[in-house]
Amino acid sequence: MNNSNTQDQRIAKMTFVSVYPLYLAKVEKKGRTKDELHQVIEWLTGYDSKKLQELIKEYVTFEIFFQQAKLNPNVYLITGVICGYQVEEIKDPLTQKVRYLDKLVDELAKGKKMEKILRD
Repeated sequence: MNNSNTQDQRIAKMTFVSVYPLYLAKVEKKGRTKDELHQVIEWLTGYDSKKLQELIKEYVTFEIFFQQAKLNPNVYLITGVICGYQVEEIKDPLTQKVRYLDKLVDELAKGKKMEKILRD
């Protein structure tokens, strides 16, 4: 389907800073904290809060955000549906990484325990 290719390209060019406030609002609305959000992002990408702030200030795209990331070796344990797609079946590697992040943020907002979210 051509639509998914267009969507993959749109996701690649989207800036992390445009989505980060939405992630933060989503988790805070459900009683979670910015520190917890950063913990989830660090687990997935290896970025500490300082590096995360640098990337936000640089307006990096998701493409660059994930090119520089050191993905957690347990990322394959992230499964389930996000945005209508089975995350483990997404073909485009970058789109899959973005959806991994979406899935973790969603789990945090839904009140899942941190030990379950951080699949170690």
